[in-house]
Amino acid sequence: MTRNAMIDEWYPVGLDSQLDAQGRKTALMGEAIEVRLGDDGNAKVTGGGGRALPVCVSYGHVWSSPGNPQKALFAIPEADQPGRRLVDVGVVRVRCSPLRAVENFLDIAHFPFVHTDILGAEPHTEVQNYKVEIREDEDEVWATQVRFYQPQAAKSAEGGITTEYMYRVPAPTCSILYKTCPPRPGEWDVITLFVQPLAEDLCDVWPWMALFDDETPMTDLIHFQQTIFVQDRSILENQIPGLLPLDPGMEIPTRADLTSVAYRRWLKRHGYTYGAQLVAQ
Repeated sequence: MTRNAMIDEWYPVGLDSQLDAQGRKTALMGEAIEVRLGDDGNAKVTGGGGRALPVCVSYGHVWSSPGNPQKALFAIPEADQPGRRLVDVGVVRVRCSPLRAVENFLDIAHFPFVHTDILGAEPHTEVQNYKVEIREDEDEVWATQVRFYQPQAAKSAEGGITTEYMYRVPAPTCSILYKTCPPRPGEWDVITLFVQPLAEDLCDVWPWMALFDDETPMTDLIHFQQTIFVQDRSILENQIPGLLPLDPGMEIPTRADLTSVAYRRWLKRHGYTYGAQLVAQ
């Protein structure tokens, strides 16, 4: 698939906390790149032939692009909110389309079956009605009024609760989840999925969180989130087709798939097809 429509987007390429002068070799949309700490103390990213790539550092990560981004990285205001713990979860490599990784993050119905006794449990399998829209002013996909019973919604949760969710897709390979914050009613826990497209069928996934949780050890917060994503990995790596179908007739949606349908429509509108399958094969 063409990567032209996506080359001017920002992508995560490493953790800011792990930058060093020796550098880290990785890839971005099929191009070999190196991420390192420059002599001036700033992050540097170089691509093929040593060309300097755009760089910004935000949300604990170094971001870059194979092209020339025309806008700043999307905002997450909660990242600057006093009292939140900012959690770099690390990286998980997944042999799947980067777009598939985002779509799976948006899927609610799999909670009771894949994340049993953590994010869901039988017989609480019904997905209630919720609202999905493409917000034209922000050019983002949003799902709101999502409610689901969860035995352990967060590491800080004590017992099962009905959790309220909001999903936001501000970029083709990034998604942000806002969910009920057990220790602080009225606030949202923020859990993100930043996906680095190594190739059309291979990606590095960098989860990151901004939480109100003063008690749970950092290692436990990281382990909780890693456990959830590793449970997802086997599902992602065995999906057929491997690329994300954008043809509406290739997969039959249900009510639980409304966010996925909007995401695919939004991708197709913008020509974000790197990692997608456009027609049935």
